[in-house]
Amino acid sequence: MDPDKVFKALADPSRRKLLDQLYERNGQTLGELCQHLDMARQSATQHIGILEAANLVSTGWRGREKLHFINPVPLHEVYERWVRKFERKRLGLLHDLKQQLEGE
Repeated sequence: MDPDKVFKALADPSRRKLLDQLYERNGQTLGELCQHLDMARQSATQHIGILEAANLVSTGWRGREKLHFINPVPLHEVYERWVRKFERKRLGLLHDLKQQLEGE
């Protein structure tokens, strides 16, 4: 895993939205993914390429359709290295306090 590629991929809100869409329904075509984005297919293809380079998305073929699938392993590796070492309970309490203070 290249954590720099993973962080770069996650830095863009459009790519995070693509991952959210694949989480909701894995195995979508480019056309299905583009329905929820405000961008051209070419731009979406570039974003998917960055996600693939980070190993966050893989593809497979079903007949003539190219399907996209989320790969959560790099996210888990980032979590294990950068998040888990902090106390879960303490982070949860801080998150709850932040939401209360911000009125969310």
